[in-house]
Amino acid sequence: MPRIPFEQLPAGVRRAVTDKTGAVHRAVTVHGGMNSGIASVLETESGSVFVKGIPADHPQAGAQLREAAVAPHLPPSCPHLYWHLECAGWSLLGYEAIDGRHADYAPGSPDLPLVEASLTELQAIKAPADIEIKNATDRWADYAPPGTLHHFDGDALLHTDFAPDNVLIVNGRALLIDWAWPTRGAAWIDPGALALRLMDANHSTEEALAFAGRFPSWRNAEPEALSAFGTATAGLWREIAAEAGTPWKRRMTEHADAIAFALNNVS
Repeated sequence: MPRIPFEQLPAGVRRAVTDKTGAVHRAVTVHGGMNSGIASVLETESGSVFVKGIPADHPQAGAQLREAAVAPHLPPSCPHLYWHLECAGWSLLGYEAIDGRHADYAPGSPDLPLVEASLTELQAIKAPADIEIKNATDRWADYAPPGTLHHFDGDALLHTDFAPDNVLIVNGRALLIDWAWPTRGAAWIDPGALALRLMDANHSTEEALAFAGRFPSWRNAEPEALSAFGTATAGLWREIAAEAGTPWKRRMTEHADAIAFALNNVS
């Protein structure tokens, strides 16, 4: 969606922000991600804060509300949410400002052990029962082979989108950001989702699946469950590419097909 600078927000919205932060001395627009109408680092009387937001009537507004609701339940490998505002037609989140860079998933990258450590931390977190988030059985219902959907069920808190833009490297740690699609389900789903992104960074199918195998949830999953994941993921990406066949979506479809073939042909 089009992104505007902080200064172009309605005056009432900016006043609501300064009520939280004190006077804003400087605002720098961040040019990353696709789903925020505003994304700015503000230098304020109370320190730096990262503000992201979206018009309250936008179709993605519900995703931002989920992100705000799940924030208190996230592990330390995620930035801290300071506040959530709904004001003058805008929904805004105020996070601690993180001075980092996006993760490098290339084979041999020193970032990979950091990503592994953060996902290991997340794997121990249970999905909160008191907030409305998607169940994996619902998200994959249209794609899982008949009779396999029960494998996706579980109580783990899942991220599911490990695009490098969603992982920041800061002071020797990998921080997981952009929680628009928190999901309740089987813990092995996240290592599988990460494997797909590793392939897009030039890992072979075998290398990507071996990385997934570093996580006990993936190692201990039933072969039928992993096979169902491969089939469902390939079907999902084929649908995504059919709706808007940009090069990166076609590329992700090819990776998903390769993972599906590997997981359905385990000897």
